[in-house]
Formats: sequence, structure tokens, C-alpha cells
Amino acid sequence: MYDIIIIGCGPAGLTAGLYASRARLKTLLVESFSIPSEAVLTDKIENYPGFPQGISGFELIENFKNQAKYFGSEFTAGNVEKIEAHASDGIKIWKVTVENKTYNSLSIVIATGASPQKLNVPGEEQFKGKGVSYCATCDGALFKDKNIVVVGGGDTAIEESLFLTKFGKKVTIIHRRDRLRAVKILQERVFSNEKIEFIWNSQVLEISGNQKVDAVKLKDVKTQEENKLICDGVFIFIGFIPNTNIFKNIIELDGKGYVIADADMKTSEEGIFACGDCRQKLLRQVVTACGDGATAAFSAQQYVEKLKGMA
Repeated sequence: MYDIIIIGCGPAGLTAGLYASRARLKTLLVESFSIPSEAVLTDKIENYPGFPQGISGFELIENFKNQAKYFGSEFTAGNVEKIEAHASDGIKIWKVTVENKTYNSLSIVIATGASPQKLNVPGEEQFKGKGVSYCATCDGALFKDKNIVVVGGGDTAIEESLFLTKFGKKVTIIHRRDRLRAVKILQERVFSNEKIEFIWNSQVLEISGNQKVDAVKLKDVKTQEENKLICDGVFIFIGFIPNTNIFKNIIELDGKGYVIADADMKTSEEGIFACGDCRQKLLRQVVTACGDGATAAFSAQQYVEKLKGMA
């Protein structure tokens, strides 16, 4: 029996684990086999306080994990298959099944994050891993001296485009609008980089090739004109989809699938809390995920202590 089970091991989940363990709650963190934290896949994080020169996402997450372990958090790896509630002596107990193993807990913190959104165009699935990627840190080195297309115009798209210039001969950013949504400092960097070109007001209709990607078909959203752009790889950064399917019949989600939680990270179901990128919120960053995680753990602590008559 755990006091708190935290599902997800990104910045939000690990911070929740750190705070819960320091509060001397018996804590278990569940790390997914198939869905890595987006922070881990980030080459350089330079807007997390305390690291003026930046830090790799992998290193930062490892630091978080080691700190949570130091204070007593337990870890298990696997995908959560089922969550259900049952009563014991009038107290609601949450049963969490992970890879055919069952764990019981008085509370749950959801910190499952979000996964990259797909274009859903012909060729995207066919060439996934053969030129189509959603992670520059993972696959950028495979495109040394190649022509790379990046789809998107937000912070992630621009950060990853800048990273890809370390490898590619040319990076072409395709954006459906006529201006970027990325923060100004990133825009300054990308506009001054000689390796980067832009195709504005355009969307990708198709990704084509034989054994691997060799072109994308584009459409100008204003003129409706279509054309073909020769390239060796397509990196897609057009947003995220929350990893919340398993919770849809348990707690309230919004129209996009994000968990609806209040300022104390409480969801519609008593004893379940949510934090980080899976939650409906304005800003999804490592620093806001950490704040969410701390709040979720504290709310869970108060809930558990009340159940135990220790409040």
C-alpha cells in the first residue's frame, strides 16, 4: 500500500516524487516504457533557472530522478494498463495495474505529459524512422549534410531547427502562417542563421519517397498553389496531444484531452491530482511543470493525512 502513486517521470512527476518523499509519504513513481519525457529529448534547456549556460534535458531529468531517489521515492517501469477504485474500511483505495503487477495507493498524481502531434498526411506513417521524425536530438545526427524540412512555427520547432543546423546542409522551415509564434530571442537566432530558410503560409500535403523520404508536397494556403520540395528528412513539431486516454472514464478532461484540474492540482475525482503538460494550462515548460508537481504532491499529502486522521 502506497500513500501516493505518481504516473509519469518527467519534470512534474519527479518533482512531485521529491516533495512527497520529503513529506515521508510512501511514494511510487511509474516510468513509461514507451513514452519518454519530452524534456529528456531536448538537446539544451536554457530557460530553467540556475543554468545560465543551459543544461541538456537528459542531464536535468537524471538530476531530478537521483534527488527523488535520495529522499526515498521508489520506481517501477512499465505502461499503466488499468486504474480502478475499491473501498477498504470505508476508505477509497486506488488500484493501479502496471505490466500485470498491481499496486494500491491512497492517492494518484497524473504526470503523463504529452506526445508530439502528427500531421496525418499520406507518407507520414510509411516513412516514420525513414526520414520522418519528431525528435531532433534523437535523429538529427543521421542527417549530416542533408536537406532538412521542419514543420511548425512555435518554440519547439525553432529550437529544434537551430539544433538541426549543426548537422544539416540546409534547414527549411514550413509554417502555415506568415509569422512565427516562438519567443523573440529564438526568432532573432533563427532569422540570423544562414543555414535556415522559410516557406510561409504553407502546409504539407504529402511526404513521398521510395525507401526513404525524398520530397514533400506543399500547398500555399493563400493561393492554393501546390509544389514539390526536395528534401532528405522531415521533422514535425506542430504541437502536442496529452497522454490521458487511460483516464478518460475516470476524471474530467477537456475537449482536447487535457486533464481539468484546479490551482491545487485537484481533478474531478477525489484523491486524484494532475500536474505538468497533461493538464489544461496556459504555459507548458519545465519550470511550470515543476511548480505543478510540488503543488500536486502537497495537495496529495493533505488528502492522505486527512484520510489517516493526521491532518
